[in-house]
Parts: sequence; C-alpha cells; structure tokens
Amino acid sequence: MHRRFKFLVLTFLLLLSFAHAADRPAKGSYLVYVGTYTGQESKGIYAFRFDPASGKSTPIELVAETTNPSFLAIDPSHHYLYAANEVGDYKGEKSGGISAFAIDHKTGKLTFLNEVSSHGADPCHITLDKSGKHLLVANYTGGSVASFPVLADGKLGEPSAVVQHSGHGPNAERQEGPHAHEIQLTPDNRFAIAADLGLDELLVYRFDVAKGTLTPNDPPFGKVEPGAGPRHFVFDPRGKFVYVLSEMSGSITSFAYDARTGALRNLQAISTLPTDFKGHNDSAEIVASSSGKFLYASNRGPDDIAVFNTGSAKGTLQLVEHVSTKGKAPRNFAIDPTGRFLFVANQESNNIVVFKIDPKTGRLTDIGQTLKAPSPVCIVFLSAE
Repeated sequence: MHRRFKFLVLTFLLLLSFAHAADRPAKGSYLVYVGTYTGQESKGIYAFRFDPASGKSTPIELVAETTNPSFLAIDPSHHYLYAANEVGDYKGEKSGGISAFAIDHKTGKLTFLNEVSSHGADPCHITLDKSGKHLLVANYTGGSVASFPVLADGKLGEPSAVVQHSGHGPNAERQEGPHAHEIQLTPDNRFAIAADLGLDELLVYRFDVAKGTLTPNDPPFGKVEPGAGPRHFVFDPRGKFVYVLSEMSGSITSFAYDARTGALRNLQAISTLPTDFKGHNDSAEIVASSSGKFLYASNRGPDDIAVFNTGSAKGTLQLVEHVSTKGKAPRNFAIDPTGRFLFVANQESNNIVVFKIDPKTGRLTDIGQTLKAPSPVCIVFLSAE
C-alpha cells in the first residue's frame, strides 16, 4: 500500500511538471503582436508565440482592447509597445490617438499607460528613434507628422514637434492634399524622412535627438514619379540606398542617399506587379531581408509578394519571383527576429500566413502555418527573454 501511494504521488508530480512545461514558452520562441482594424470581429491588439525551431505557434489571443491599432511599434528596451489609433476624431478634435502600453514578457499581456492626440487625423504609422526617447507619427488624413517625448515610465508626453504638409499631386481623387503615410529615422538618427502619398515626395527633416524637433532639410525632399503615391520605404543595411514603395503605381523607386547632407537622388523605378496583371492594385508594404540581399513588396490586387534581388552595387533591383500570400489584401508583413521567416497579415481574409525564406535565393515557401486573426494589418516581434 505504501509503495503504491509513493508511485501515485510520483506519477502526479511528473504529470504536473509536464503540464507546467507545456505552459512555458519554448526556448527560443518569441511573441508576435498583431495590430488590427476594430469595429467588426476585432477588439484591439492580439498576440501569439512562434517557435522557429518547430515552425509552430500558440493560439492567438486578445492582449489589449483599443480602437483601430493599425500600426504598432516596440521601444528599443522591449519594455513598451505603442499603437497608432487610426481614427479621425479624438475627444472632439480632428485627430487620431497614440496609445502606450507596458509589456508583460511572460504572458504577452499589455497594460495601458496613457493615450495622446496624434495631432492629425488617421495616424497610420509610428516609429521610435534609436535612443527610444522619441516617438514619431505620420497622420494620413491630417497630412502631418509629429514627434513626442517618451517619458521615463513609458508614457508619451506633449508633442515636441508638429509639421503640417501642404500641396497636392496630379491624381485629383487620391492626391487632393497631403497624406503622410510613413515616417522613419535614418540609420544614424540624424534625419527623419516622411513618405507623403498625396505629394509624391519623401520629405527630409533634420532631427534633434536632444529636443525631438523636426526642421526641414536643405534639400527638402526627394521626388517619385508623378501620381505614384509613395507609401512605405526601407533603407539598405549599409545606409547608402532608400527603396520606396508607391501604393498607386505599384512600383519601387530606388534612391541614392547621402548620409552627410540627407539628400536623395532618384536612380530607378521598377514595377512590383506581374506582367500579366491588369486589375486594380494598391501596393502596401516593403521590407528588406536581414542580410539586405533581398527586398519584399506586397500587392493588394494580385495578392502577392514580389521578391527582388538587391545585388547591384548601383542600388538597382532585379525581380526574383511573385508568391501568393494565401489570402486577400496583404496590408502588412514582417520578417521575424531570426531572419528565417516572413509573416503576412492578410486583412480581408482574416489570416496570417507564415513563409520560410531561402537565405541564398530569397525565395519564399509556405510552411503550412496559417492563423485566423480578425482584420490583421500590422505585425511586430518581441524576442523571448
């Protein structure tokens, strides 16, 4: 009887240890946060864990309720997550919001810290500078950009800079006024560049890292093709070239970048679309591989990812392939911390599809891992600690 009791106790403890092990994230796994458009099934920001060793993920779950968190950014310390609340009315003013959250690394849950006005309607992109002390936002409908201090507790302060763009482009329907779609810091943190879809311009600002201010540069901008509608852009790892994805033309424009002066010089424009595609398209996202050898751009028409080789020392691109995203309207995608996997957020089919990247060719292979997610429009990663 005594031996049987000991056996039962040991069995129970062993099962308990297995249960606890199942609850713990796999070593080397990481959190994946998903921004969404709310109003239908979605309630805010979602998260899941992905194990790159097995290619498997945990079920997706809601980690914070907030309105239209259409773009997310994590600070360099990995303690805080910020969300652009893409709305046109913020407490009675024509503006959107930006929300700050503290991250629980064990559970992935987010604790709300504060929210501020973005000082422009429909903020659609946010980024943090290299120091993590400033957050910058692009307001699409408002046609403005702004900079905010990040306080010691992760909360956002009052803006240190708000810059209103002006002018229009040749497309009377889409370019009746300025539409700032993205703002990023240059690799050396000296300049901020804003892609304005309504102006066909990349506006360059001198960035004061101490004060967080934005001052128009001289020369003040780089131009894409008239009516192209620049949306997002990415630097090559060496910081010598900038690749700009234009939403309306479905093309990538390559620029030579002068890190000393902030000047941009137009080099090449290349289509992201399959040669036989004749329908309507809105290109969406552009991302560089971790090696910098390949570029990826999404098309919301053929619903594919165009893969390019960046091998030319002159900054020009060569098409590698087009790959179906296995969904509809790939608004956003991102490459994971290992550089081995690419996650696509298909907004209108409510799914996230994972592809493996061939490091030699840049080609993508569907690994058979698809997650259901309500109106996913942004993906960011947090490595497990």
